[in-house]
Order: sequence, then structure tokens, then C-alpha cells
Amino acid sequence: MRFEFATAQRIVFGSGTLGELPTLARSLGSRPLVVTGRSPARAARLLELLQSNGLTPHTFTVEEEPTTDRVRAGVETARAAGCDLVIGLGGGSALDTAKAIAALLTNPGDLLDHLEVIGRAQPLSHPGAPCVAVPTTAGTGTEVTRNSVLASPEHRVKVSLRSPYVLPRLALIDPELTLDLPSDLTASTGLDALTQLIEPYVCNRANPMVDALCVEGLRRSARSLRKAFEQGRELAAREDLALASLFSGLALANAGLGAVHGFAAPIGGRFPAPHGAVCAALLPHVMRANLEALRSRAPTSSALERYAEIARLLTGRPQAEAADGVAWVRDLCVSLGIRPLRTYRLTEADLPSLVDLATQASSMKANPIALTPAELLATLEAAW
Repeated sequence: MRFEFATAQRIVFGSGTLGELPTLARSLGSRPLVVTGRSPARAARLLELLQSNGLTPHTFTVEEEPTTDRVRAGVETARAAGCDLVIGLGGGSALDTAKAIAALLTNPGDLLDHLEVIGRAQPLSHPGAPCVAVPTTAGTGTEVTRNSVLASPEHRVKVSLRSPYVLPRLALIDPELTLDLPSDLTASTGLDALTQLIEPYVCNRANPMVDALCVEGLRRSARSLRKAFEQGRELAAREDLALASLFSGLALANAGLGAVHGFAAPIGGRFPAPHGAVCAALLPHVMRANLEALRSRAPTSSALERYAEIARLLTGRPQAEAADGVAWVRDLCVSLGIRPLRTYRLTEADLPSLVDLATQASSMKANPIALTPAELLATLEAAW
């Protein structure tokens, strides 16, 4: 047995910990670029905290999904302002942008020099500028991953800037920041995290350390996702989801994902579809397809027992079988109002080309079994 485990240099978790950020950040730099989502007003408290503690922040907004052009603009802004620290505050878009800006501040060349698939995939040669990641959703786990997922509108694809140098120096997770998250975002981000707990647990790169994180994360998601959706300001539920999201990021970064994310990358690159919503629409259908393929072609695979364990964790029933887990996820998606893929302008004519693109995605390589093109197409059709 051999595995590696890498994550952010420091993780601080707890309600109210945002107030500790200025002290923690001061050891990393004095002129932070604060990267926010489409509502920069949500950063008002953070900016006030930074200013009152002698730091000079500059702001940069990311209004949609993170793109290559937006990262380039952020690097220019940071350099012009003399920023020596990047703080990302928001959902996955803000955090992925912040991570990429921090990495490129200290590395020569253009972003394309270092991007996978559409670029030259050259490794980063220098550690990035210090980066602090502060999530305000509970879904992506990107505060502890070594890649930044960026859309290239020109190429109509999402690709990664991947390097140990992309890992944030500090991940600060304050569940109180998610208390006002709208119910639809609670649903899609929560199901994104659930996907990122299920896929690493059953993938072909699973390891004991990731297993432990997935099991605990699944327990917390199962007991709190519906509650947070219905009672948004229930702090205990928000704490569960924030921790589950953190664990999902640790898991995916140190094991792998699967067919849900194999599909999500090309769909997100070609259509105006939020990542979490795509994962939520696909999850129960991919679980079902994997189970059917495993039973047919790999009946002795350990992934079958892992799917059964997922069912027991989600349903709370010791006698639950793998199919019960699929049904639980399907019913949860209905209860949380998850919409089908056609919502995001996908047509039936698009599906075959998406299958072709998905088979080339890096996440697909970790799926517990190789799904055939016909199985992939049927899965997409079910989610469509």
C-alpha cells in the first residue's frame, strides 16, 4: 500500500473564525488582493477587519464562472496595486480565481503555458504568492485542492491549472458565512460536496485516509443537507455541511473522482451551467450506471461493497443495499428541486459529442469501472 496526502499548509475551521483572519493574514503579507464573487458587498466585513488591522486591501470581482481572461485581469490588477497576498472570499469561482492569480503572480509566462489540455501544461517553477481561501458556500472544497478549474470561452472547455504550488497557504472555513446562502445554492453546492464524497470513496484510487474522510463527510451530509435546505440559519446543519465540503475537497485532491465530474467538465465548458447543479443532476444516474456495469462485468469489485456502505451511511439503515443509496440520492434531488440538464440549454443532439469529450476527461479515469459509450450516453439521457 502506498499513497500520498497533500493539502493547504494550514486549515482553520470554526464558527466566527473570520474574525481571526487579519492576524493570520498579517504574517503572509500586507497588501492583499481580495477576490470576491458577484456580490462584493459580502466582503464588507472582511475588508473592514483587514483595514482596521493595518492591511491595505484591493478588491477584484468574479461575476460568473472563473475564466482564463478573468485570471489574467486579476494578475494585472494585483501587480499594478503591488499586492503580496491574495485572499479569495466566496464560492468556487472566487476561490479558483484567487488560487490561479496567486500562482501566476510569481511565475513567468502566460496562463496558457501552464494549463492542461488547451495549453502547454508546463509545471509552475515557483511557489505562488500566499493565498488564503475563505469559502462562503459548502460545496466545492477548493480551499484545499491543488488545482484551479478555469473556463476558456475561446476553447469552450473547462481545464485545470494544477500544481502543489496552487494549494492555498491558509484555508479558513467559517460556517457562519453560509447562514444566508439561498436554498437553491444550498442544494446544488451541498450535492456537489456529496458527489465529491461518493466518487473518491468508490474510485479506483481510494486509500484509507481518504476513506475515513468520506465516511465522516457522508454521515454529516446525510443528516444535515435537507435540514440546511429547509432551515437555512440552522448553524449545526451549516457546520456539518461546511465540514463535509472540506472533507470532500481533501478526498478528491488525494484520490480521484469519477464519471459525474468526467461529464461536468465538458458540460460546464460548453453551456451556462453551474458546476454544482450539473453534478447534482448527474449523480443518481451515474451511481445507477456504475452499479449496473459493476454487477455485469466486475461482480467481485470492492466498489460494490463500497456502494452498499454508502447506502447504509445515507439511509441510516444497517440492512440497506447499494440500490437503496441510489434511491436515497434520487429522492433527495427531487426534494431539493434539482433541475435536469436540459435546463442549461443542452439539446439531445449535444449528448453524443459530450460523451466523446467526457471519455477524455481526467476524472473519468478514476471511475470504478470503465463505462462504455452506450452506457455513458444512456446516463446523460437519463439526466437530460
